[in-house]
Amino acid sequence: MPVTRRRVFALLAGAATAVGVPSVWISTMKTYDGPVSDHFDGTRFFDPDGVPPKSLAEVLRWQFGTDRKRASWPDWLPNAHSDTPPPRVSGDKVRLSFVGHVSWLIQTRDLNILVDPVWSQRASPVSFAGPQRHNDPGIAFDALPKIDVVLVSHGHYDHLDIATLSKLTEKFSPRVITPLGNDITMRDADSAIKVEGFDWQDRVELGNGLAVTLVPTRHWSARGLFDRNKALWASFVLETPAGKLYIVCDSGYGEGTHFRRVAEKHGPLRLAILPIGAYEPRWFMRDQHMNPSDAVKALADCGAEAALAHHHGTFQLTDEAIDAPVNALADALKEAKIPPERFAALKPGQVYEI
Repeated sequence: MPVTRRRVFALLAGAATAVGVPSVWISTMKTYDGPVSDHFDGTRFFDPDGVPPKSLAEVLRWQFGTDRKRASWPDWLPNAHSDTPPPRVSGDKVRLSFVGHVSWLIQTRDLNILVDPVWSQRASPVSFAGPQRHNDPGIAFDALPKIDVVLVSHGHYDHLDIATLSKLTEKFSPRVITPLGNDITMRDADSAIKVEGFDWQDRVELGNGLAVTLVPTRHWSARGLFDRNKALWASFVLETPAGKLYIVCDSGYGEGTHFRRVAEKHGPLRLAILPIGAYEPRWFMRDQHMNPSDAVKALADCGAEAALAHHHGTFQLTDEAIDAPVNALADALKEAKIPPERFAALKPGQVYEI
C-alpha cells in the first residue's frame, strides 16, 4: 500500500490513541503546574519504576515497517448481549456491567460509577481518522441510570473521551475523579465538567461508605504534540462493601512491581480488572501494554480472588486479531494452572456480580 499523506495522518491518529504518541496537530491545551515530587519534575510526570515512551521514529518503524503484520478485523460485530441496568443497586452487592473496551458501570450502595466512559464512534482526536468502534457499547447511552461518579484513568483518547464526558455532564452532572492534569484538559474543553484532579496515593471519599485511591501504574500520557507526560495516569483501588476492586485501565507489566505493591498496601483484593489487549508487536508495546500472559502474572502478583479482562475487542489499536487476546488468555490460564472462571473475559453487555 503506498504511503500517502492521508494514510500517514490516519495512522498517526491511530497511534496517538494506542500509545499516546504525540500527534501531528499542535496542542494548545493548558497543562498541570505544581510542586516537584518523586514522580513529577516540575514539568512532566514520570514513573520511577517505568521506562520512557517510544520515540516518533519507533512509531514510524512500527506503522510503516516492511515486516509489519497487522491482522484484519471484521468491520462490525453485533453484540450478543445488551444490558439495561437497574436504577440503583442497594446493599452490599456489587454489579459490574461491561460496556466495552475499558468502560464499566459499577453499581453498589445506591451509587452508580462509570470507569473510562467512551460512547464515541472513534477513539481519536479527530472525527474522520483513528480507531473506530467494531461493536456497540454494551449499554446504550440512553439506558444508563443516573451516574453519580466517573473515574478517568488518563488522557489517551480511548480512555478520556471529551464528547462522552460532556454528554454525561449535560444529563447527570456527575463528579469526575482523575489524575492530576487531566482535570485541566477536561475543564479546558468543557468548563461544565465537575472534575477533580488527584495525585498517586490520594484517597477520595465517594459517599455511602465507598472510596477510591489512585495508585501508580506503568504507563504514560499525551494528547498533543507538546504535552507528553504533562498529565498523570493511574489505576484505581475502589473500596466497596463486597471488598476492594483493583481497576487497571492501561499498564505494562515490567517486573510486576506495581501489582505487588498494591497487594502489599491495599490487599486483600476481591477483584482485579486487568487489560489483556493492544499488545502487538511486543517490541513496541511491552513496556506500556500487557499481553494476556502478563495479565495472568499480574493477577498472581496482586493476589485478587478473581479477575475480569478488558481493553480488547472494541477498537483496533494494535496489530493482533480481534479474538487473539481472549484466546491467548485461555492458553495463559491453562499454562498457569488457574481455573478459567477465576479470570473471565466478558463480552459487551454482560454482567458480573459479587
